[in-house]
Formats: sequence, C-alpha cells, structure tokens
Amino acid sequence: MPELMISRRQRFLGGIRDTVPMLIGAAPFGLIFGALAVTSAGLSVWGAMGFSLLVFAGSAQFVAAGLLAQGAGIPVIVLTTFVVNLRHALYGASLALFMMHLPRRWLAPLAFWLTDETYAVVIGTWNDPGDRGPFKEWYQLGSSVAMYLNWQCWTLTGVIAGNQFQQATDWGLDFAMVVTFIGIVVPMVVNRAMLVCAVVAGGVGVLCHGLPHNLGLIVAALAAMGAGYAVETLSAGPTPAEETP
Repeated sequence: MPELMISRRQRFLGGIRDTVPMLIGAAPFGLIFGALAVTSAGLSVWGAMGFSLLVFAGSAQFVAAGLLAQGAGIPVIVLTTFVVNLRHALYGASLALFMMHLPRRWLAPLAFWLTDETYAVVIGTWNDPGDRGPFKEWYQLGSSVAMYLNWQCWTLTGVIAGNQFQQATDWGLDFAMVVTFIGIVVPMVVNRAMLVCAVVAGGVGVLCHGLPHNLGLIVAALAAMGAGYAVETLSAGPTPAEETP
C-alpha cells in the first residue's frame, strides 16, 4: 500500500508494534519501582500508583523513591528529579520541528507521555525523509499509550509483590532496564559530541556514585551536558564574525 494511503489505525498499531521490545525492557523496571515504593519509601498503594499515573517518569520516580527512603527534604527531591528529567526538554525540542502543525489537544498528551523509550521509537519515523505519509502523530500515540499502560500494570504488580514478598527488590530484575537504556543510547551516538557526552556521563556517574541523595546523577548530567556542548562548539569552528580581522 502506498505510504500516502496509510491510515490512522495502521500508524497507531505500528507505534505499538515497534514499542514491544521497550515494553519488555520496562516491565521489570516497573515491577521493581512498585516494590520499592511500598517497602522502602513507605508509600501506600495509592501513593505508589499515583506516582506512576501522574508523574510517569521511571528514572525520576526511582530517584524520588530513593530520596524519600533516605529522608531527604522536598527541595532536594524536586531539584534532583528536575535535573534528571532535563533531557526531556531536548527530546521535546527535537520533536517540535515535526509537530508544530499539531493542535494543543495533541501536543499536551504527547508531551506528558513522552519517555526515553517512546522517543527512541518515534524519532526515526518523524525524521525519515522517505516516509511522507500522514498521521505520524498517531504512531507516537500508539507508542505512548502502550508504554503508559504497560508501566501502570507493572507498577501495580510490583506493589502487590512488594507487600507479599519483602525481598522482591533483591531479585536483580532492574538489570533489564539497564540493558534497555544501553540499547536506546548506543544507536543515538552518531557524532563526536554525543560520544563524549555519553562517556563523561558514565565516568562521572561512577566516580560520584557515593555522593548522598543520589547527587552523583546531577553532577554526571551537568558534566556530560557541558562536555557535549564544548565539543559541539569546538567542532563548529569560529563564526564568520570571529574570523574577520
């Protein structure tokens, strides 16, 4: 079928289909979060589910739950999760080039549902010059809805498992999400700046792992962004104005 004849339903189902590997990787991550939320952070069932329903940001939820368990203050929790989620501003900026024609009733839910996994799935379709077919927002919607429902199901499973099995957090299932993130990041490292950013983030994260309240995440993120920006600026060379004697 010609690309221009593709339907909304086909786009939506295509987004779900292409997100299946991400759903599998996120499953143990959601399970572990649900267990941690009730056993370590001391949240109620509704508190843990509210986290996933209203925040829907896996890494930020983990960080916030860990900080709650350590008794960190609200300012530290807010600042840390804000920095952890700064990458979403970059995701949004890159997608905005393709989504400017969409009304607010589309932009608001797609922005709320934007995750690392969905971004990794949809950016290729939005940016594919060979795909001139319509309804790409339905493709992103399919990916987004699949990730959202998957996360709620596994959070609830983790909450139940956490109440019944106190050692659920020791099963080591969180390793699956590490592998998923590696699968997301590696294909996106396509230039020197991205490579430097990834290496610096990993190195600084390891060196600062022992900092209290997971502050090593903030240090690693800031260091990586600074290093990536520096390499990008140096690679661009001097501007015409700077070259003028």
